[in-house]
Amino acid sequence: MQDKPSSPVNQLILGDNLEVMKTLETESVDLIYLDPPFFSNRNYEVIWGDAGEIRSFKDRWSGGIDHYITWLKERVEHMYRILKKTGSLFLHCDWHANAYIRVEILDKIFELKNFRNEIVWKRKNSVGQSNKKSSQFGYNTDSIYFYTKSKKNVFNTIFSESNPEYIEQFFVHKDSDGRIYRLATLTSPSPRPNLIYEYKGHKPPEKGWAISLDKMKEWDKIGKIYIPEDVNKRIQRKIYLDEVQGQLVQTLWDDIDVISPSSKERIGYPTQKPEALLERIIKCASNEGDIILDPFMGGGTTAVVADKLNRQWIGIDQSTMAIKVTEMRLDKQRGLFSAPFFVQLHKYDYDTLRYKDAFEFQTWMIQQFGGMSNPKGSDLGLDGKMPCGTPIQVKRSESIGRTVIDQFFAAVRRDDKKLYGKNRKEKKPVGYVIAFSFGKGAIEEVARLKLKENAVIELVTVDKIVPIAKKPTATVTMRELERDAKGNCKIEFTAEGHSEAGIEFYAWDFDYDEEKGFKSSVFINMDGRQTHTFKAGEHTIAVKIVDNDALEGIEIVKLKVNGVIKKV
Repeated sequence: MQDKPSSPVNQLILGDNLEVMKTLETESVDLIYLDPPFFSNRNYEVIWGDAGEIRSFKDRWSGGIDHYITWLKERVEHMYRILKKTGSLFLHCDWHANAYIRVEILDKIFELKNFRNEIVWKRKNSVGQSNKKSSQFGYNTDSIYFYTKSKKNVFNTIFSESNPEYIEQFFVHKDSDGRIYRLATLTSPSPRPNLIYEYKGHKPPEKGWAISLDKMKEWDKIGKIYIPEDVNKRIQRKIYLDEVQGQLVQTLWDDIDVISPSSKERIGYPTQKPEALLERIIKCASNEGDIILDPFMGGGTTAVVADKLNRQWIGIDQSTMAIKVTEMRLDKQRGLFSAPFFVQLHKYDYDTLRYKDAFEFQTWMIQQFGGMSNPKGSDLGLDGKMPCGTPIQVKRSESIGRTVIDQFFAAVRRDDKKLYGKNRKEKKPVGYVIAFSFGKGAIEEVARLKLKENAVIELVTVDKIVPIAKKPTATVTMRELERDAKGNCKIEFTAEGHSEAGIEFYAWDFDYDEEKGFKSSVFINMDGRQTHTFKAGEHTIAVKIVDNDALEGIEIVKLKVNGVIKKV
């Protein structure tokens, strides 16, 4: 609160990425992937259609290409600042503005010497063209520009899965033990004296062999070279299929398909990128534990993949729906050992905060306050500290009493006597206690300490740090549509949401388990209507209602499908 916080990790942030990035520390992020809205001047670029995105859309296109480039350049400048010296940036764009983006933004900010590649992603085989006469070729590729901050960037070699047609064409030889292999040249691309020698009657190629005589003998001994009986034929290297990692990935990425309508990944986001695409980028330019930033989060693929690959991550978007859909995707894949993540909104509902996991709440509140949380189990009575070292205690409770203040004051004096004395002398707070509310006893004890001990303990209520609002609710009705001979029943559900802020969208879980939490079956449902077929038996259905403030509520319906359907 008093000082700039360190970069928040494993966090979804609702807001303008320019303003959020201004708060992130210089050289704190290892990899940035951004897929900004393309400059197409088409209304379909408004994906979600909520207030934050529409406002951003108007800002981007109001002044043509120059305005768009200025809008994007200002953001990339901050990305460059927060990238570590070993960091990389991958910017995803299409033909509408790719030349402007490279020349006017990336080459100027990162410098041409730090340009690594232009990756061409073949996103589809065709673009739905008819056989009618056309004046140009169809567009079926995107560009992904790869820049680094310095020559010391992280880069891991990546292999694609082996192409079955390639294997069938080239891996046509078999050893006596059944191992399949292909032959590869052993010719050197440039002549060197130690590579020009005769081996077992076979004369060297014009520029010599690719390996030395000692290496040739070693490979011959272990069966890695093929020596023809005819000395006029060339010695070749054996490459065994069971040792092949795949083909080295180059700059043409034509082996990653777009998400099909029937894909399990599909969430209903029109420009959703496949997880395989982000997996390749994250694996090649980062290591486990590194921090990945996506300032245009969209459908959330970057955060979802980074989480799976044990990276830390930050996702930013102005769209309420983008943030909440990403949150649900992360919730769906969470396991016992998944790292916690936090969602930073403009407003928060009381119940979500009040009954959140205690340690997650403590960590998040300290971060929102501008401090740094202590590791779990190592606080010794103190939950965290401000950047200056002043202790913080967080209580996920109402009406905090005097006992909490007494215990906290004892821990403060014990923790850092020098800082405690300095803060007393300068009449600064010796500590902060954060809670939902404070009782009379706590307030009186704080006043007494200030008067008698010259020690200021500042009591901070949660609503002074983050705004609190009412979460949305809904009424759910259902009706039977049809029933088959096996007793399976098709039911239509209608949810009607209620919120002062207005309803953004609905999501559904047709196999809800309270212990496992909400796992979306349907991520994006705009009108609150869904149909689903159930087998005979008892079922629990949950609908999540998300309003325009990104607050959410859950309504649960339990029903029994037998001779008739009924709520239980």
